[in-house]
Amino acid sequence: MPKSYRDLVVWQRSVDLAELTYRLTRAFPKEELYGLAAQMRRASVSVASNIAEGSARSRGDFHRYVVMARGSNNELQTQLVIAQRLGFGDQQIRDNLESLSEEVGRSLTKFADYLRRSDTA
Repeated sequence: MPKSYRDLVVWQRSVDLAELTYRLTRAFPKEELYGLAAQMRRASVSVASNIAEGSARSRGDFHRYVVMARGSNNELQTQLVIAQRLGFGDQQIRDNLESLSEEVGRSLTKFADYLRRSDTA
């Protein structure tokens, strides 16, 4: 395993996820600044933040934090569906964000499985 969470591809892609979320939500209506936009931003930032925080803990705790990151990613995916139904943001950015979120979700699942297996070994 890499020495730093910054070397983890899943963390790097999670940071990309947060950046793209901010780009998408900039175009949301002003009245959503403290509503859906803020929720999406918090969820996306939480994905990378949980990976970083968990990396400083025991292997078992790291696993739990990666599972929490996966939950935040699922939350973001739900919020993307709501944004799409409301017609908020640029369609191309939404599509890119959805694809990236799916990629991050798969990576988080694999990483959580790896951590769980290595914690019991």
